[in-house]
Amino acid sequence: MASVFFSYSHKDEELRDRLEVALATLKRQGLIDTWHDRMLRAGDEFDPGIREELERADIILLLVSPDFIASNYCYDIEMARALERHGAGEARVIPVILRACDWHPTPFGKLIAAPRDGKPIRSWPDLDEAFLDVAKKIREALPKAAGAAVRAAPMVESHFIPLASPGPRSSNLRISKTFTDADQDRFLDEAFGFMAKFFEGSLSELKARNSEIDTAFKRIDANRFTAVIYRNGKAVSRCKIVLGGMLGRGISYSSNDQADDNSCNDSLAVETDAQGMFLKPIMGMSRFGGSEKQHLTFEGAAEYYWDALIGHLQRE
Repeated sequence: MASVFFSYSHKDEELRDRLEVALATLKRQGLIDTWHDRMLRAGDEFDPGIREELERADIILLLVSPDFIASNYCYDIEMARALERHGAGEARVIPVILRACDWHPTPFGKLIAAPRDGKPIRSWPDLDEAFLDVAKKIREALPKAAGAAVRAAPMVESHFIPLASPGPRSSNLRISKTFTDADQDRFLDEAFGFMAKFFEGSLSELKARNSEIDTAFKRIDANRFTAVIYRNGKAVSRCKIVLGGMLGRGISYSSNDQADDNSCNDSLAVETDAQGMFLKPIMGMSRFGGSEKQHLTFEGAAEYYWDALIGHLQRE
């Protein structure tokens, strides 16, 4: 059984929890156990406890984000020692890019990152697909046999002092999180704000790339915007997107930019689980990527509605 160590910023705890869930199959197969600092028990010394687990790890996941890079402990202590062990063939380091950041110039920037192409988890349309891709990369990286050598990378100098390995303990120590109405309202506000910027930028780029295409984006107010695509002066696709609407708390889509706020063709609602919040279609107007997505990120939700708008143009 390979030991997997999570090096992460506490600001990314929600994403770390989701990744641990995505690794459940590997755990049930007895291929890995996982460890992160939330598994320290009352009375444990924080720094020595982390160092012990880092020393015994076979695979070290660097959960990369702006906060990870900004953290002195994550970057200067955990990451430095992880790369030293990687370079010595004692462990394998896998950067997992959680959120967009300037990670390529870092000491781990030459390593192949997960998910594929180093695309940040938060930029994938569907969180489940992103974490599945990470889980597959981790499965591929598992030692083929006990004590198997791992591919080396350039060594990073550090002054880390190894400590003794601890006794066994469970990695199943997660507890459910709860999200208040205020949490969900803020999540919706942020999702809608992202979607408005996404549509405005996408319409501008569509127009710039195609001489026969014109577009119009109108931010009506804080809760509503419209979008229109024209080909050779003729409107071929219109929509109106509203925060709220006839179905209550959610983000609704109408295929008519003049539609009443109390009508829509589809709506996205906030869904929660034990680890976090996401958006989910509740009317099934279209099937993003050929199948309904269950855990849409901000990017995924925006793509879901953009797919509906541009689909009329693409079918002409």
